[in-house]
Amino acid sequence: MRLLRRIACLAASLTQLISAHAQESAHMPFKDPNLPVADRVDDLVARMTLREKISQMQNHARAVPRLGIPPYDWWNEALHGVARNGIATVFPQAIGMAATWNPELIREEADVISTEARAKHHDAVRHGEHGIYQGLTFWSPNINIVRDPRWGRAQETYGEDPYLTSRVAVAFVKGLQGSDPQYFKVIATPKHFAVHSGPEPLRHQFDARSTRRDLFETYLPAFEACIVEGKAWSIMGAYNRYDGEPCCASTLLLENILRGEWDFHGYVVSDCGAIRDIFAGHKIAANAIEASALAVKRGCDLTCGNEYEALSEATVRGLITEQEIDRSVRRLMEARFRLGMFDPPQLVRYARIPISENDTPKHDALARRVARESIVLLKNEGHMLPLRRNHSRIAVVGPNADDVDVLLGNYNGTPSHPVTILQGIRAAAGNQTEVVYARGCEVADGLPPRLDPVPPECLLTRDETGVRAGLRGEYFDGTEPKGVPLLVRTDSTVNFTWENSPAQGLPADNFSIRWTGILRPVVSGTYHLGVTADDGCRLYVEDQLILEEWKDAAPRTLAREIELTAGREYVLRLEFYEHEGGATAVLGWQLRGVDPLVAALEAARQSDVVIAVVGLTPMLEGEEMSIDIPGFSGGDRTDLALPQSQSKMIRALAELGKPLVLIVSGGSALALNWEQATVPAILEVWYPGQQGGNAVADVLFGDYNPGGRLPITFYASVDDLPPFERYDMEGRTYRYFRGTPLYPFGHGLSYTQFVYRSLSVSKPTLRASETLRLRVNVQNVGPLGGDEVVQVYVRALDSPVSQPVKSLKGFARQFIRKGENRTISISVPVASFRRYDEALNKYVVDPGRYEVQVGASSSDIRKTAIVRVR
Repeated sequence: MRLLRRIACLAASLTQLISAHAQESAHMPFKDPNLPVADRVDDLVARMTLREKISQMQNHARAVPRLGIPPYDWWNEALHGVARNGIATVFPQAIGMAATWNPELIREEADVISTEARAKHHDAVRHGEHGIYQGLTFWSPNINIVRDPRWGRAQETYGEDPYLTSRVAVAFVKGLQGSDPQYFKVIATPKHFAVHSGPEPLRHQFDARSTRRDLFETYLPAFEACIVEGKAWSIMGAYNRYDGEPCCASTLLLENILRGEWDFHGYVVSDCGAIRDIFAGHKIAANAIEASALAVKRGCDLTCGNEYEALSEATVRGLITEQEIDRSVRRLMEARFRLGMFDPPQLVRYARIPISENDTPKHDALARRVARESIVLLKNEGHMLPLRRNHSRIAVVGPNADDVDVLLGNYNGTPSHPVTILQGIRAAAGNQTEVVYARGCEVADGLPPRLDPVPPECLLTRDETGVRAGLRGEYFDGTEPKGVPLLVRTDSTVNFTWENSPAQGLPADNFSIRWTGILRPVVSGTYHLGVTADDGCRLYVEDQLILEEWKDAAPRTLAREIELTAGREYVLRLEFYEHEGGATAVLGWQLRGVDPLVAALEAARQSDVVIAVVGLTPMLEGEEMSIDIPGFSGGDRTDLALPQSQSKMIRALAELGKPLVLIVSGGSALALNWEQATVPAILEVWYPGQQGGNAVADVLFGDYNPGGRLPITFYASVDDLPPFERYDMEGRTYRYFRGTPLYPFGHGLSYTQFVYRSLSVSKPTLRASETLRLRVNVQNVGPLGGDEVVQVYVRALDSPVSQPVKSLKGFARQFIRKGENRTISISVPVASFRRYDEALNKYVVDPGRYEVQVGASSSDIRKTAIVRVR
């Protein structure tokens, strides 16, 4: 009874709160949470001036103080964790998420991401902060199809298959947006709509062209699933044109398909600077005035940028009406209402998530689980893996072994306690096994000298209070480190990337820092000593200026050779400033004069097992990068092979005859032909997130049986691919590739073996409106329990037109115990057999026979059945 009385009292208090809020807002109905959202939106928009409306249509929406509307920045990122906003849980990169083939796990991950997003947002609001990367509208997921593995942003996607991408994407969207009937937890923004996958250097002027069949059968299904099934409330337009129209001002994409066929009611946002591209890159409009009017009229409600300032002049010229602007503003304001931004926090359950829910042990454990499930065992000759724990010495070599960036990929947050692959192996190997490490080689030839962050044990501060580890950091308001600092603290090392303020009470832009202390190396020699900075930096050693570039600039590394003696204490001062945007400050060094390959070979000779950690890194592949070295251009790749520096190291290690395991990182396919023929065991680990090192070690030592599967085809050569600029699908992905891949789509091995005993179908003949139900019996006949990913492909046998070789239509990841015989049921709607008929301008399901293929990969089909559609 006492509990019931308490509940009644709380309910009464809440009712009084709502009533009081409604009475207080009687003269402004948009503030009344009792009114329908549509009425509140209409009331708010009617009160705004034209200039105020336009100010809300840019990602950094300005405050409207007279209406009590705070500023809001629509730009936030959550590709695999809350990104660019300080400490947050970092999950495996998106391509690794797809490799789990486990949508429910990804939904759980997205729910954690949105929890941390809410915690961070409300903590920022409590401190009066409304900056970029602090909002609740997330420009994720990236669901573009990887038609070509050379694309540098393939890592951000869920791979090459429309169906797998759809299942993972819908789960991610639902996990982000939550299940509350009234309020979104956060808003998801599938991107980039549509037909967008490189080349990166051409994206601002490129016209992607394809057949309508490829558009509707390959490029659009994941977007349709996210909007129609996932109920995503936002979508981002792409930079490029499609079939002559800019994607952010496309009648076909935005009007006919998105809002017409899919009945989308949310808002559309441009990619950053994409409205400028309409006139500067695509030459469709003469200037920002015409481009902005065209984009809004076609349905792009929000620009990432400031181009829509020109809408004021566009209305004067009669290029757009205020009513057309109102339409976009209504969509944007409805989103903010549905996020609960104008309601008391007591009414919005998500608003009560505390900051303590960010970066928790539970979230860390989930990051490890996702990383485990993402790892793909590509080869395991002679049961090389799992490794025994009775080796006296293991050599871990390779440029990616002890690199935190290799855990993170791009569009990432900052993990509080990242575990590199080397650290994970050392922790798992046990006290009886010595783990020795050597870098072995650089990631690629032609890169600037790589600087490792100077470790805390080599940095000291000595003052009147004594000696302590780290450097004294003085943080200033303004771009010169002078005057009275706003904050003084000891930083154990200088290895920072900030997207917002470095600390509470400091500005997010236009700040500077002065670090002072002592540099004490433990090894004598010639070092490259320097700074990676965005923006300006000055480095002094013994009061001598050795480096200076005091200007705004993108992250770059400045270094100088300097002789340092072990144990000697060098007075050090580093000054840094940040103007706007993100900030990077890393004090780094590298000992020169030692051939890293010689050291790696020596470590390998003295070890029982060699683990080489190689592959791609975020330094080599990504979004519109300036890098241009052999095999890489502008963030894309021109070759699929490993960089020559790594290939040389692997071949030298293999010649020693030691047991060799290859761990491969990266965001897309590699042509590992020599490695597949020569190296006994190969693991693909992607960019595995903050717990990547522990997850990799779990698999290496058999604490977890790998069950990940490839979401992309690994080709044997770049020569197997059509020209990169072509967007027709023939010859691309497992659905249209006629050759033999190195590793097929869906491939992945296990430490156990699965036998497919039987396959049955619910009906041999079905209508297009029915659902085909499959039952497949799978037995684990190996020595361990493990996950099998049962994959269902369909091939049309009687179609009147050319069809894909096969297409994925269903899958199920199931754990099967040693010796267990399990029946797995998978349902496949016959409507998914559809193709797009260009003559009729609609989807059709052809009558006739279809071969249903069930197996362990697109090339490893174990059972088949024929069904007929009538």
